[in-house]
Amino acid sequence: MKSAHIPSYQKLGKYYTVVACCDIIEDRAKFAAELFGAKAYTDYREMLKSEELDAVDIAVPNYLHSPIAVDALNSGINVLCEKPDAVSTEAAKAMGDAAEANGKVLMVMRNNRFLDMSRFLKSYIDDGKMGEIYAGRCGWQRRRGIPGKGGWFTTKEKSGGGPLIDLGVHMIDLAIYFMGNPKPVAVSGCTYMKFADSDVSDSVNSAFGDKIEGGTFDVEDLAMGFIRFANGACLQIEFSWASNVEKEKVFVELRGEKAGSEWNSCDGQLKIFTEENGATVDLIPHVVKHPYCNHCGMIHHFAEVLLEGKEPIFIPEQGLNMVKILEGIYESAKTGREVRL
Repeated sequence: MKSAHIPSYQKLGKYYTVVACCDIIEDRAKFAAELFGAKAYTDYREMLKSEELDAVDIAVPNYLHSPIAVDALNSGINVLCEKPDAVSTEAAKAMGDAAEANGKVLMVMRNNRFLDMSRFLKSYIDDGKMGEIYAGRCGWQRRRGIPGKGGWFTTKEKSGGGPLIDLGVHMIDLAIYFMGNPKPVAVSGCTYMKFADSDVSDSVNSAFGDKIEGGTFDVEDLAMGFIRFANGACLQIEFSWASNVEKEKVFVELRGEKAGSEWNSCDGQLKIFTEENGATVDLIPHVVKHPYCNHCGMIHHFAEVLLEGKEPIFIPEQGLNMVKILEGIYESAKTGREVRL
């Protein structure tokens, strides 16, 4: 919240008036409230009852996403929620059902759709320049970057899992978004926990969350898997908080009939591989920078949906399919078998 959401609302002041901030840790609630001249709460239920809210932004531990979102939607309030959508398909469905029943907007954070390269590549794909995208590969590999070790991040009951549910949502969603949101029908995967006893860190991401010395670590630190879609397309995935790789890398690769593409965090360049005049050609677009990027882009889009009636880039069905994928991969890792969704 402090590094992404708060700066976004400060930048988007002409779209939003922040009137209340809530955190169970009072100092954090007061810190945020003072930035906006807002009222601080430590109980979200009290905030929902006491304030006349048009929308809420939920950024809490994963297991609380659904209960808070459902309460807000049932109170007639639009919801923007951090990823993952929920820790179970039942919880994700409850969110979507509450949004539909109350005629309110529910959007879950998909900030990578609003990267500059993502905007360009989606437009390129929509123009038909890549043809049918039939396969892909995506991942987020960290060498040593376990967040909030011992706290809720590494406690399955509260997080729902490790890097698959934490990092996987980002790149799995981005790949599927580029592929046209095909329906997932089957998954298989493996998960591993090999670094629970290591305190070595080389990533700023390990600073996320509150660490608890001697706390719980019952989630994976590496997940690998495979997703099949109803249209015959497929996607390979790999996500780790800790793994013996050269360095941290975030990537998404696509294979299309007319062209392929690759983007990774190491060089930050979008590359397109195609054919021109009887020869293979590599293209590196000079992507135009958008004033609202990443989290800020998503929060700006949420405002456009509410204030201008713009069509949402994300719908709850996509979130439900995402949670089905995550649950299915965990089940496959447990049973050693492919799971039909």
